[in-house]
Amino acid sequence: MATGKITKRTLDALQAGAVTGFLWDDELKGFGLKITAGGSASYVVQYRMGGREAKTRRYTIGGHGSPWTPFTAREEATRLLRLVAQGIDPVESDKQRRREAVDLAFSNYADRFAADCKGKGWSTLVTRSLRRHVKPVLRDKALPAITRIDVVAVFDSMPAAQAANRRNVFAVLRRLFRWAVSRGDIDRSPMEGMETPKAVKPRERWLSDSELARVWIHAPECHRCFGSIVRLLIATGQRREEIGGLHWQELDRGEREMRLSGDRTKNGEPTTIPLNDLAMSELDKVAGSEKWPIRGRVFPTATGAAFTAYHKGKTKLDKLISKGKGSSIAKDDDSSMPPWRLHDLRRTLATGFQRLGVRFEVTEAVLNHVGGSRSGVAGIYQRHDWKPEKRAALSTWNDHLSGAIEAVQNASA
Repeated sequence: MATGKITKRTLDALQAGAVTGFLWDDELKGFGLKITAGGSASYVVQYRMGGREAKTRRYTIGGHGSPWTPFTAREEATRLLRLVAQGIDPVESDKQRRREAVDLAFSNYADRFAADCKGKGWSTLVTRSLRRHVKPVLRDKALPAITRIDVVAVFDSMPAAQAANRRNVFAVLRRLFRWAVSRGDIDRSPMEGMETPKAVKPRERWLSDSELARVWIHAPECHRCFGSIVRLLIATGQRREEIGGLHWQELDRGEREMRLSGDRTKNGEPTTIPLNDLAMSELDKVAGSEKWPIRGRVFPTATGAAFTAYHKGKTKLDKLISKGKGSSIAKDDDSSMPPWRLHDLRRTLATGFQRLGVRFEVTEAVLNHVGGSRSGVAGIYQRHDWKPEKRAALSTWNDHLSGAIEAVQNASA
């Protein structure tokens, strides 16, 4: 085994003489220069972990050339041998560093966690929460390096008004770090000891018959897609994403039904919704005739994509309602409505069903709720789909809505 001081001069001489093999530095034990038959040179460190009985290990610092010269390679070898003296294996340390830079980089790790999540609703919540609120803050920081301060920064970056979102993001991050602990990727969760954000008081807002009628009347004055989506939300009580994402192949005019697969519903459960007269009439308007298209989006934008401008549409609708047109409220009033959300239309249908004497089980079937009467043992043994009852309930709701709309229109005439 050749020894000598590794310098630029010795390197040039070895390459010129077409010498192959190793030259081990006689000043820094374990520092070596490897020359191949092709004339390429690289710097290495050789060491043992655990004494003479341990197996010799070799770590390649890098090939000769920027940034590695005999001088810089010697400095790196000194650093690595100092780690060995401290009981740290440079090979394993390098593997861990590379793993943290790629596999344990938060953005990549979050994607793997999201892919492992089961259940459409939970999976969607995880993906959305991580994309919107967490990744922009934590980015590619290595998972083991994330501290409680970093997690707090995620919540500090969220608007204070988003109380429900803060609880959702907290639940997602807590599950992610627990998953990481269970896999051995981190020893402890940085969220240990953190208090869960306060629960949000459940919304109780539901629209009165007059308010609902005013929304129905003014909705078509907004974007063509938005107006029809709002009217179908009122008529069917389904979720915004389910109605806004409708395809014609999910609708059957002959059977007067809307059929959504589990991939299209929040809870992953397929559902069939009977279409009452108001819903049928609105869909006829969207189609332009009583013959509906066979396929394609019901509410496409100009580019063919799904409609997403809900905030803009809702803002315009609120302004139209505040003008008082079509309102039964006295003209000396500004005809404003208390704040409401599109999701309140779903609660309004459920409340309306209760007022009309519809059975609780039927209401849950229309709303496609899995809780309550459809959970636990009852959900296992109760397999009735309530289809006739759902059709009757939505027909009753149709008549009630029509009466409310007519009353407001007559009052404003």
